[in-house]
Amino acid sequence: MDGYMEETPKFSSGPEAFQWKRLKRLNLEGSRLQYLTAVTIFDRFFSVTLLPFLPKWVSPNRITIFRFISIPIILALLIFGYNLAGTILFVLAALSDALDGALARTKHRITKWGIVADPIADKLLIGSVSLLVVWRELGWLLVVALVSIELVLAGSAYFRYSGKLMPAKTVGKMKMILQCVGVSFVLLYGIVPNPSFLLTGQYILYLAVVFGLASLFVYRSI
Repeated sequence: MDGYMEETPKFSSGPEAFQWKRLKRLNLEGSRLQYLTAVTIFDRFFSVTLLPFLPKWVSPNRITIFRFISIPIILALLIFGYNLAGTILFVLAALSDALDGALARTKHRITKWGIVADPIADKLLIGSVSLLVVWRELGWLLVVALVSIELVLAGSAYFRYSGKLMPAKTVGKMKMILQCVGVSFVLLYGIVPNPSFLLTGQYILYLAVVFGLASLFVYRSI
């Protein structure tokens, strides 16, 4: 069923051809290769709005590294009461998840390290901030649900694919978006203590749990 993707592509040179050969060596073929490299509507939006302003030395992997570095800084800011700065940096870190993917797909710069590191950075970002902020404002049950789903998804992906690379599917990406938006509202409540912000964040995180369960039991994506 994936045979149409197994043929040699029409392009024979350039970054797209180089990327195709690189991903073939990682056993990413057929529908997995097509899904991983497909440019989304969000990618096209970022390609005409934010990506043109990025310096040429900024690569998708460097954006992912920024997300890793930002995590302890965000936690320190929130712990010491710099809620506005911590929230702004969290939003930038969450936005970087969309930017590195858009840059990698539109410029044909997908790498093995990026495929592996990107979801790890996402989980660390959401998990650590949730443990610090969501636990305090919404209780431990919601945090346990969010973190447990991420741990189970990561573990099941490792055993299911036996070390093979598997790109996250759309439902997994929606889960990440909902988590980021929900946590952002909880953080906003720490700046402007309006109960509607906290309630909105709570229900968005509930929806993220639903998408997380769908990722695990239906779509099996990380």
